Amino acid sequence: MREPGVEDATRRTRLANERTYLAWWRTGLTALAVAVGVGRVVPELSDVERWPYELAGAGFGVLGLAFIAIGYVRTRAVEAALDRGEFAPLGVRLPLALLVAGIVLSAATIVIVIFAR
Repeated sequence: MREPGVEDATRRTRLANERTYLAWWRTGLTALAVAVGVGRVVPELSDVERWPYELAGAGFGVLGLAFIAIGYVRTRAVEAALDRGEFAPLGVRLPLALLVAGIVLSAATIVIVIFAR
C-alpha cells in the first residue's frame, strides 16, 4: 500500500510531464518557424546572398527537430522512472548541447544579419 498523498503526487507529476512534453513541442515548432523565417523569408525579401541565410535556417530546422525528438525521449524516460518510483534526472550533457547549439545559431544569425550583403 502506498503512503497517503503519493498517488496524488504521482498524478500531478504525470500531468506536469505532459505539459513539459508540450513545451518541448512548442519550442521545436518555434525553432522551425525561425528556420523558415531566416532561411526563406529574409533572403526572399532582401537583396542578399541566400546561402548564409539558408544554412542558418537549416540549423534552426535541425534544432527544432531535435527539440521535438528530445521531448519524446525525455517524456518516456520520466514516465518509466515514475513507474519504478524513481526520478529521471536531465543530466548535464543535453542542456549543454542545447546551449551550445543555441549560442552558435544565434551568433551565426547575428553575424549574417550584420555582414551579409
